[in-house]
Amino acid sequence: MALTVLHAEDDRIVADAVRQMLEAEGWRVVTCADGKAALSELTGPAHYDLLVTDNELPGVGGIDLICCAYMLRHRARLRVVMLTASDCEREARRVGVDAYLRKPEGVGELVTTVRRLLLGRGA
Repeated sequence: MALTVLHAEDDRIVADAVRQMLEAEGWRVVTCADGKAALSELTGPAHYDLLVTDNELPGVGGIDLICCAYMLRHRARLRVVMLTASDCEREARRVGVDAYLRKPEGVGELVTTVRRLLLGRGA
């Protein structure tokens, strides 16, 4: 079964690049352009193996999105990667992200990070 990733990113260029990278691995990607849309997806019944989120999102910011996700019973064990240009690593770690990557260089580390978190391969 293919992995399904929910990606919250308001920059279309970054969103397209991430989607293409992850889909090249055979993974399904659902992209939301703002935090409210991502929260709506998370509160719904769709299965997601991973949330990749920016911090600076319209509507609901990434840190708040992660906190809300972890309060949902069916998302309590969701793996989360924060991919952001924001300097918020301490706060992201405090709310429980599994990985924190800085843009732009972190985009190149995303596939390896997802493999490590979800498939136990590639460090």
